[in-house]
Amino acid sequence: MAEDDDDDLEVDEAVEATLTDSRDEELADKEHVKKQCIQIFKDAEQGFQDQWNRANSQIDYWEMYNCVLNANQFYSGNSKIYAPFVRDAIEARKTRFVNQIFPVSGKHIEVFSSADDRAEETLALLETYIRRAKLRTKVIPALLRNGDIEGQYNVYISWVKYKRNVAMRVKRKPEVDGVEVEGEEHDDIVEQEIIQEYPRVEVIADMDVCVLPMTCDGIEDALNSGGSVNIIRRWSKYKIRKLVRDGELEKEAAQELLKEMGNRSKSHSQPDKSKTLSDAAGVKIGAGGKKTAFIYETWAMIKTDKRGGNYELCKMYYGGADRVLSCKRNPNWDDKCSLLSAPVDQLEGIFKGVSKVKPVETFQYAANDFLNEAMDSATYSLMPIVMTDPTRNPRTSSMVLNVAAIWETSPKDTQFANFPALYKEGMVIAQAFKDQIFQTLGVNPAMIPQAATSGGKKPNQAQLANEQQVDILTTADVVTNLEGAILTPMLHRFYALDHQHRDHAITVRSFGRLGIKANMQQIEPVQMGTRFELRWYGVEQARNAQALQQQMAGLNVLRGLGPQDTPGYQKNLSPVVQQFVENLWGPRLAPEIFKDVRHEQMLEAKFENEMLIAGFDVYPHPLDDDAAHMREHFQAAQATQDPTGQIRAHIMLHQQQMQQKQQAQMMQMMQQMQQQGRPGMPGGSAPGVPGTPRTGAAPAGPRNQGPPGMIHRDRMPVGMPRAARG
Repeated sequence: MAEDDDDDLEVDEAVEATLTDSRDEELADKEHVKKQCIQIFKDAEQGFQDQWNRANSQIDYWEMYNCVLNANQFYSGNSKIYAPFVRDAIEARKTRFVNQIFPVSGKHIEVFSSADDRAEETLALLETYIRRAKLRTKVIPALLRNGDIEGQYNVYISWVKYKRNVAMRVKRKPEVDGVEVEGEEHDDIVEQEIIQEYPRVEVIADMDVCVLPMTCDGIEDALNSGGSVNIIRRWSKYKIRKLVRDGELEKEAAQELLKEMGNRSKSHSQPDKSKTLSDAAGVKIGAGGKKTAFIYETWAMIKTDKRGGNYELCKMYYGGADRVLSCKRNPNWDDKCSLLSAPVDQLEGIFKGVSKVKPVETFQYAANDFLNEAMDSATYSLMPIVMTDPTRNPRTSSMVLNVAAIWETSPKDTQFANFPALYKEGMVIAQAFKDQIFQTLGVNPAMIPQAATSGGKKPNQAQLANEQQVDILTTADVVTNLEGAILTPMLHRFYALDHQHRDHAITVRSFGRLGIKANMQQIEPVQMGTRFELRWYGVEQARNAQALQQQMAGLNVLRGLGPQDTPGYQKNLSPVVQQFVENLWGPRLAPEIFKDVRHEQMLEAKFENEMLIAGFDVYPHPLDDDAAHMREHFQAAQATQDPTGQIRAHIMLHQQQMQQKQQAQMMQMMQQMQQQGRPGMPGGSAPGVPGTPRTGAAPAGPRNQGPPGMIHRDRMPVGMPRAARG
């Protein structure tokens, strides 16, 4: 549809047929509902005006991230350089947090369900939606960047559905009147409609979101307290027409809005983040660009029944001038608002958080000023100053800087001088501001690639370990908040939207208990009868840099405990080793390294006899009861005389497997005795088994290393030698 086409808007008949549904019923035609909507919209306008200063400050923060010099700079000289200190810090935080949320293993979700088969299907389905929604490459990096700059996480979750007509070549037999006949097959081109539908996650600028009252504890608290959730939308004419055809907007109100868009030339006073980002990307949006409408999307509790006192959550659109474009019940079956919003750092008594950039704003501007002054000083210092006496040197016009130039003057009358190299002090001051910015934003050298260390010295192992420990703690604090406030609720919305919209089977990659399996499975439309709990597990899984060491130490202690140390309990290390292997090598290699033989096919002894008599080669299963199987096979050999000899060979395999099990059990007992020193006491003084750690051993941190040439403390004249190790 052309952008300036003013033809009448037509609503699809299929959409009109669905308007009878309670959630699709248009409520804006009711007078009492329209009055409530207009009052809510007026409160929303006032709310956006109240946060106008916050929105303008965020524009300055985005210009700081995009390295744009503005009126906040004090120094105005020849150099126009911007020091990207804040940008580097934000990018370092974003890279670190994204890799923490999305570990290399590719497993991000943990599912608890009352039905194990449904848990695996739910896991596979949600992992597929994570990839289709591009959370790793598109959503979460932008969300983390917005959180640091604006102080608030805002995502809008909806369901999208795309249709494509795909052409393909197929082999067909000749047809006569639609009936296939004998003949040579020929190539034919057919078209097939492919439907792609999945959850869509949209990152929204904080200046376009207003939650009332501003002192609420969250979105649900605001809605239940009589407040509202308001989002600014900027729609083109085509977008408005499409929403009318889809039944989202009321036809007459939309036509009035389209006419007003053609006549209105001034723009809204609300700050627009998209213009700032488009300027940074080199895209200019001027007066000749496409006209957009300034729309409020509002969620609030509305009294839908005039006589009753029932309030329901509704979604409404406001087009200005008391024009209600639409008001309908919440389209989501779970009856939750589609917006997820949470502050980066929660402040008491207010919903929105403070930008991480705000405390370092003045430091960035000061660093720019000193850096530009230093560059101007560097320019002057590289240009020599020629001092000459004009009375004794009347030929100053001929003193030209050139190769092999001849100056007709006395050397005593002309001298050279240099401008003071003030740029060195300016660079030192700018570096000090950089260090302060990094410290305030929690960025350490471990998060910066090729970061310069303090003093130009190479850090020792203890310093590196300390920086990594600080990095782990800082990262865990941020990503844990994001996991609980945004990621885990997002998974619940994915599952609810899939239950509401998908009505056909979908083929996804399946996930096993230890990780990804190399097969595909079809998942039918989900039913909500199963109790389940979802949790974003990527943060917990990636937080293993220190946990793996603790698990290793605990495993060494557990394997040294004997039955007499834990009376009444039986030691089973399989779950511990399974989790340890998966955390260490990931779910792709873990199933190959640590196999669960219980999932392998086990055959009954009688069925094995039938296969052996038929001449097939059958090998014993590791979990077979060898003694019971040998009794069954011996009886079958006597009854059938074992014509092929396969039964006797199979009995020998069982005997060998039984001996191997006994030898393995004896070796395990001997290893425990050697490692413990004496039975039942972990961490004994015995030397242990070569290639294995001493029982109870724990990985130790790096020891402090002295400077080169330092005298050992045992050789100091007043030092007491350490006790010899026994």
